[in-house]
Parts: sequence; structure tokens; C-alpha cells
Amino acid sequence: MKKNRLVIDFNAPIVLGLTVLSLVALIADSSTDGEVLILFAAYRTSLGDPMQYLRLFTHVLVHADLAHYAGNFMMILAIGPMVEEKYGSKRLCLMTVITALVTGLVHVLFFPGKAVVGASGIVFMMILLASFTNIRQGKLPITVPLVAVLYIGNEIMMGLFTVSNISRLSHILGGLCGACFGIIFHTQKFRTKRE
Repeated sequence: MKKNRLVIDFNAPIVLGLTVLSLVALIADSSTDGEVLILFAAYRTSLGDPMQYLRLFTHVLVHADLAHYAGNFMMILAIGPMVEEKYGSKRLCLMTVITALVTGLVHVLFFPGKAVVGASGIVFMMILLASFTNIRQGKLPITVPLVAVLYIGNEIMMGLFTVSNISRLSHILGGLCGACFGIIFHTQKFRTKRE
């Protein structure tokens, strides 16, 4: 009689890669007294600084502390594999890079004195993308606009009425990126089916 063996499946390489890279950055940061955070956080320096451009992407890899990391990656690991399965690894990688660029660029351009770190923009992108997974041609599940209103609306309200070190703008921008990607990919899918 053959025994069933449990095989570990690396089901979501982009999600797992992002998780591991961020953990490595967190460990490296704690052993260098914050040097890694300073190196990879997005903030304005000068146009001649080559790291300025790299930081527009790397800021999603560094986190302020273990609680910040855990908060982001509990959500990414919970919904990311479903999103990666639905949209594919290449698309998710592209969407992650674009969302990192958008959040980093907006912060550098409009908030030059502030640094931004963390993957919360990616979290909100995935939350909005996940809500699009149940869209069928000609039907918009009520959960899609509810998720958008609750998540993005909450961030707008919290940003207006609370003071914290949380980048509500990254959450909003990430959610908007996720909504745009969901609309683009679902519109393409339905257009392809009609042709």
C-alpha cells in the first residue's frame, strides 16, 4: 500500500519571493542599526543620485519593525496566492512593480521631506484585485464596489482625521492601482471572449 506523502508546493513564487526578500531586508536592517531601511526607503535626494531611482521600487521591501512586516505579510500571504493564481505570476510581478513605482514616485514628488517604507500599498492593491476575481461578463458583484468604498474610504477618513506614521496615501494609491488593474484585465478578458 502506497503512503500519501505531503509535498510542499511553492504555489505563489512572486508572493513568496516578496515575503522572503522583505524578511531578509528586515533581518539585515536589524543587524545594521537601520542602515538597510535608510538605503532602501523612498525619499527625495537629488536627481544625480542613482539610488533615488532604485528606492522608488525598493521601499516596499523594507519595514520599520517586525510588527510592521507581520501586519503587511499576513495579508499578502492570505490573499496573494489567490491573486497570483488568478492573474498569473508575470502579471502580478508587473502589477507589484508598477504599484511600488506609483507609491514611491508620488511620495518623492509631493512629500519630499518624508520617507516611505513598507508593502502596504501592495497589500491594498491585492485586496482590490481579489475583489475582482468573481466578476463575470455583464455582472458586477456588489462586493467589488463595497470593498473599494470600505477600504479606500476608510483610509481617506483615517487620513483626514488622525495623525500617525502610517502612509494612508500608500494604501489609497495601492487600492487605486489594484482597481485599475482589475478593470483593465477583466475588460481585456471579456473583449477577447467576444472576438
